[in-house]
Amino acid sequence: MDSSSRRRFLATGLALPAAASASRSAQSQQAESPAARPVDSPVFHYRTLGKTDLKVTTVGFGCMITSDQSVVERGADLGITYFDTARSYQQGNNERMVGAALKGKRNRVVLSTKSHSATRADALNDLDTSLKELGTDHVDIWYLHGKSRPEDITDDLIDAQQTAKKAGKIRFAGVSTHSGQATLIPYLAKDEKIDVILSAYNFTMEPAVTAAIEGAAKAGKGVVAMKIMAGGAGGRGRGRGGAGPFAEKLRQPGAMASVLRWVTRNANVATTVPSMTDMDQLDENIKAGSQPFSPEDAGLLALRREVLRPFYCNMCGQCAGTCRLGLPVEDMLRCLTYAEGYGQFALGRERFLETTAGRAAAACADCPGCTVACPHGVKVAERLIRAQELFAC
Repeated sequence: MDSSSRRRFLATGLALPAAASASRSAQSQQAESPAARPVDSPVFHYRTLGKTDLKVTTVGFGCMITSDQSVVERGADLGITYFDTARSYQQGNNERMVGAALKGKRNRVVLSTKSHSATRADALNDLDTSLKELGTDHVDIWYLHGKSRPEDITDDLIDAQQTAKKAGKIRFAGVSTHSGQATLIPYLAKDEKIDVILSAYNFTMEPAVTAAIEGAAKAGKGVVAMKIMAGGAGGRGRGRGGAGPFAEKLRQPGAMASVLRWVTRNANVATTVPSMTDMDQLDENIKAGSQPFSPEDAGLLALRREVLRPFYCNMCGQCAGTCRLGLPVEDMLRCLTYAEGYGQFALGRERFLETTAGRAAAACADCPGCTVACPHGVKVAERLIRAQELFAC
């Protein structure tokens, strides 16, 4: 089988379950509209985002991979108060969908969006576009998106946020980070112009990240946790479409509820943004967030950590700069997680091609020996080869 045929085969293995699931979900939603679903009285817990006046439910709504507007609408109707999107999600379509879903509900929810742009002018242009697509004159939090190092947060970008705040287009300024949290979060905690920190945070991460979050909360920063599902659910949940050995091993009954409760038990985390693509996930997350973390949860997560170890990159940053080919290892592995764990092949491939632009000739399969040694046990070479086979043109 040639490489292009192999990629088509691998992609089909991911896409078919997702397509079938989407079809089942659509049929279910046609037969049972959100209004017809029996709605229990959900129990929510509330926290305030740092020194802001924003009171949020500990279970928020991460909209990145949501395409069904009715799920967002029902989340708000049931009582979720925090909704997170970004300019780049679904090529801009996500903001448009979220805006339509929250129309008429805007004054009772906290709404955040993000810009990945690197210059002041581009970031401010992104914000104006976001406001138009969301159908609002302001967002509650505007994040500089996907920063990993202090030098990524330039004076120009901070000035863009302050300009937007003075213009009334944003209420609070934030930064989001996928990696390097143990170093970056303490840096952000010292910056008086940063109000909220959105950080990857889950049970696989080192105590240093938990300590950094505690320090930020003590400094008055609001902390929001993302990537809380630690790789997703392998097709059952968080996208429902993954395929391959990683996806199969992720399918542990009850694990997603335990993973969510591990994060929400931390009082220094104000809210979370788990992905929700259908009504079942919405109900599952709300129920999980209403319950305390238990010894049974702890036992399940101890087992799950061993399952994840060879596959899941927790983005600790320790491998940065160690690939002899100069590949962005963390970013590539995150793209693979989107496809296998979240069931979002198109998203994974899009991000992969952005991440590896200019490095197409760097083939891990041809490398004489991988120089990246993961301290947490990820089989880096195997995972990078799979990412290249799956995504590369």
